[in-house]
Amino acid sequence: MPTRILIVRTSSLGDLVHMLPAISDIAAHVPGAQIDWLAEESFAEIPGWHPAVNEVIRVAHRRWRKAWWSAPVRAERAALRQRLRDVRYDIVLDMQALMKSAWLVRQARGVKHGLDWRSAREPLASLFYDVRHRVEFWQPAVIRQRKLAASVFGYTPQGAPDFGLQAFARVPGQAPAEGQATGSPYAIIMPSASRDDKLWPVEDWQAVFDQLQEAGLGLRLLAGNAAETARAQSLIVARENAVVLPRMGLTEIARELAGARLMVGLDSGLTHLSAGLGRPTVGIYKASTPVRTPLVGSAYTASLGDRGAPPSRDAVQRAVEQALGEAPDA
Repeated sequence: MPTRILIVRTSSLGDLVHMLPAISDIAAHVPGAQIDWLAEESFAEIPGWHPAVNEVIRVAHRRWRKAWWSAPVRAERAALRQRLRDVRYDIVLDMQALMKSAWLVRQARGVKHGLDWRSAREPLASLFYDVRHRVEFWQPAVIRQRKLAASVFGYTPQGAPDFGLQAFARVPGQAPAEGQATGSPYAIIMPSASRDDKLWPVEDWQAVFDQLQEAGLGLRLLAGNAAETARAQSLIVARENAVVLPRMGLTEIARELAGARLMVGLDSGLTHLSAGLGRPTVGIYKASTPVRTPLVGSAYTASLGDRGAPPSRDAVQRAVEQALGEAPDA
């Protein structure tokens, strides 16, 4: 009989990317693992990319909380509750350790595992688990998630993290798969963020753009909303071979990232996705720390700066130079 497992990790984008190596570990060490994953609808594409995930169950907290008691939202919540009650899992594993994830865990049937009081981001969540695990808080998120899964299933994580994103890889000598990026070599740039305190100076971006274009790369900038699009457009005014990409779904963005020579971006979920896809990636940290969320991947990565201490232009350009030296054609 398969071992039926429910993973609860609903958000956000970067956190779901950090989860993927733990899923690869479980698939490798648990015979017959049948893994379902409960995720926020905005990010539900990400679990679906992993070949070991059987079913992605969608939750819509972000949308529901705008009209929690409306009839349509009550109906959606009731349908989710029924779906969780319809299947009995051998293991229900909360890898988020928040009250909102513990609420979902309690609705599922099966032995409930999660972090203990000292390890959980919201300690009260630990009261809702049948089995609690100690995983030290201040360590990189990818390592922390791999250790939690290993503690639950009784194995020791080994080897480099495997993000399970091979579906996006391009095999040398073969034509690109449908939807994969083609054409001249390019760099992906993520210059925008939801908060102004994360932004990097315009003149520093311009110096990096000069460096990339002198290396023969086009520039493809990502933007998530109208304000970010306007900012990105202003950064490339009068530059040839530079475009702001239209808004796309996560799978389309992943294809763009997988086809890039390298990526340079602010600390964001998409920058972490680039690293997970095995592309050389330079991350700029300004309002967050890389101590717990460094870039992790199979290619060159640089996690530069820290909270309140942005990296210098020279530091970023040195990292870009090294990334260019280690970046084979996509």
